[in-house]
Amino acid sequence: MHRPPRVPPDVPAAERLPRFTAAAVQAAPVFLDPAATVDKAVALIAEAAAAGAELVVFPEAFVPGYPYWNWTMNPVQGSPWFERLQRASVDIPGPHVDALRAAARRHGVVLVIGVNERVPHSLGVLHNTLLTIGADGALLGVHRKLVPTWAEKLTWTGGDGSSLRVHRTPVGPLGALACGENTNTLARYALLAQGELVHASCYIALPVAPADYDMADAIAVRTAAHSFEGKVFSVVACSTVSPEIVDLLAGDDEELRALFVRPRSALSGIFGPDGRPVVEPLVDDEGIVLGEIDLARCVQPKQMHDIVGHYNRFDVFHLNVDNSPRPPVTFTAPPDHPAPAPAADAVTTAPAHPEEDA
Repeated sequence: MHRPPRVPPDVPAAERLPRFTAAAVQAAPVFLDPAATVDKAVALIAEAAAAGAELVVFPEAFVPGYPYWNWTMNPVQGSPWFERLQRASVDIPGPHVDALRAAARRHGVVLVIGVNERVPHSLGVLHNTLLTIGADGALLGVHRKLVPTWAEKLTWTGGDGSSLRVHRTPVGPLGALACGENTNTLARYALLAQGELVHASCYIALPVAPADYDMADAIAVRTAAHSFEGKVFSVVACSTVSPEIVDLLAGDDEELRALFVRPRSALSGIFGPDGRPVVEPLVDDEGIVLGEIDLARCVQPKQMHDIVGHYNRFDVFHLNVDNSPRPPVTFTAPPDHPAPAPAADAVTTAPAHPEEDA
């Protein structure tokens, strides 16, 4: 008796879902030095690309580092550190972003990397921002973390819904969230509902968390949950805490030094649509995790549970996302709009040179 083949025949190449190598970078920044940190990132991009990676994901706030002082100092003590971070942060557009775009273009990789972003309208506003850069060097996305987590509110201003987007890239539909955003069910669903198949999760090592909090476990649980719920691949990248960061922020405080080197504070890896790691995750140490992503593996699991399709009740549930930008001020005309010319019959009673009447 003739049996049908277990695997359907090949489809035309243009209709195939991408299959590629992804890289999750687990590394420490050159703390509060944006130029040196970008140089380190460029070198790591080259290393990942040489190993075959077409997608490279870095930690959140990688350039030029994470404000750990929010967790270890009171706000008055931490304020000078905020100023140091503000002076070392990134302008978009700007030379540091240009260098990252050039590296992505030179090596032909899609890049996701976290930066501290300055804004032109205020010296008191910093954003925890994820950049998504195409393999051609195009800046595809600038996502500002929607809600800074806990102590982070002393440093970062929240973003808006305009950057909650999925980007069409050579490695498939790609979305990205920063750290605790991966706990936000609605933010994750908003990406899945835009067709996300590859998710970048960007984290920081958090040795200064409460004593009963295992950051490595927390990252693994959240990453597995999103992958399994959405039937997508997740690439999770976490920073590490270098000895230089410990020396700078802990100094001679032995109790604080011991806290900063606490184990199981970082985890990076690649998770499949079944919620399982594709390769063994990397815990605590610096390195690059490489893994193969085959988006065809997302198809059959979605037949079982497709929460943005047949496995939902859109007559019962409805998510409305306000994706409009939220600028600090809106003018009815541009600020540089020329003043209107006076009417022909206007009468001017003020002297041409008021100082002459003094």
